[in-house]
Amino acid sequence: MKISTKGRYGLMLLVDLATNEGGSPISLKSVAERQSLSEHYLEQLIAPLRNAGFVRSIRGAYGGYVLAKPKHDITAADIILTLEGPLTIVDEEFEDGLGELWDKLRTSILDVLNSITLEDLVEMRNRGDHAYMFYI
Repeated sequence: MKISTKGRYGLMLLVDLATNEGGSPISLKSVAERQSLSEHYLEQLIAPLRNAGFVRSIRGAYGGYVLAKPKHDITAADIILTLEGPLTIVDEEFEDGLGELWDKLRTSILDVLNSITLEDLVEMRNRGDHAYMFYI
């Protein structure tokens, strides 16, 4: 299983919003510049994150995006599953007699992703924790 750039960049986007939140909306352009990401790509990621209720948009000259929920209420699983879809370890039509193993592996991965909040990722990033890079 490999998490694509959608999931990784989505995490980076929300970590950036959570890190830089202070009441003022944050533009995707500023996130793109800080994170060295494509603004156009971030525009594609923000819609599903907004539809899932993780961010909200503020219109106007000083508009942008803010978190719609507290950062301790958003997990890495929320973000990854929103952008990547259901977690699949092996194709379901492939029956190898190891279904229980794949289910346990999937559950373990989801447990880890559910145990890490956006707040945790911000703290890891602020500490310069190398584990942060593992998650993103």
